[in-house]
Amino acid sequence: MKYKILGNTGLKVSTLCLGTMNYGGKGFFSYMGTLDQAAVDEQIKTVTEAGVNFIDTANIYSEGLSEVMIGKAIKNLSINRDDLVLATKVRGSMGKSENDRGLSKKHIIQQVEASLKRLGTDYIDLYQIHTADPLTPIEETIKTLNDLVRSGKIRYFGASNIAAWQLMKSLAYSQYNHLDRFASLQANYSLDVRDAEREIVPLLLDQKVGMMVWSPLSGGLLSGKYKRNGQKDEGRLNEFPFPPFHEERAYDVLDVLTPMAKQKEIPVARLALAWLLHQPVVSSIIIGATKLNQLQDNLQAVDVLLTADELNRLNDVSKLPAEYPANVLEIMTMDRSNGVDFLNA
Repeated sequence: MKYKILGNTGLKVSTLCLGTMNYGGKGFFSYMGTLDQAAVDEQIKTVTEAGVNFIDTANIYSEGLSEVMIGKAIKNLSINRDDLVLATKVRGSMGKSENDRGLSKKHIIQQVEASLKRLGTDYIDLYQIHTADPLTPIEETIKTLNDLVRSGKIRYFGASNIAAWQLMKSLAYSQYNHLDRFASLQANYSLDVRDAEREIVPLLLDQKVGMMVWSPLSGGLLSGKYKRNGQKDEGRLNEFPFPPFHEERAYDVLDVLTPMAKQKEIPVARLALAWLLHQPVVSSIIIGATKLNQLQDNLQAVDVLLTADELNRLNDVSKLPAEYPANVLEIMTMDRSNGVDFLNA
């Protein structure tokens, strides 16, 4: 296993992080999987023995059951809690009351206490907002998260699924008020979905915020089991096509990935994960699987090396179409990058 510093912190996390959305199979998230406690124990045993120290969950996964099962697995396997980096989230609905959702001080404090109890721990390493809350001032949210760091209930806080401007506003507020700031951002990123490269990736690199990647295989689309001609093996995208993806671009990517994987004698999914591990902005990739052999294969992605030519081929086939303002900025800033003065040529 390989490790990276998470953003601008001193925290080392494994470059692969165990995703747990498919634990429990209760409520809405049953479409992701219905792993029972024995399967959860087996997954956590497998990844920790491979060197993974990073586990990600959320309070809304199976209505809190995912957190409960993770806590039980740590106890069942006699894992030293301090050897793990546990991450969970807050924002989604956890009840029927008007204040059972969102990022208000009231809801965050209620939910951090509930998550601590379910996980069976007295601190959370990375506490993340699951997305933005248009009804709560970001200042209230940041101050509450900062207070939780000071109390020792959380060590760091992060964000997930927010716009670049929202993240930058939050970082600026923290800086000018001498508060802790977002250490990481969870984002949808893959060879198929590179939209984050327009605004989010440059921001993360500039501000030294770590990226945690979710759905690195576009919900399985980049595993190779789906074909352009409509031939589809069993998979959840047949039932619930989430997250949003660029299907035709994905098939173009697979046209390059498949022979490349065959030449390397490795599965297509492993190669798609390896491309992400070669991206400097990526701190950790969240991997989740319903079958143990899938998880074991994903763990081997850290050992795949891509040549400059292979990276260029994958970058070219998956690149984003040019859009404003990047397409104009590229031309108008040539005088500061390659010596060409566009305005005075």
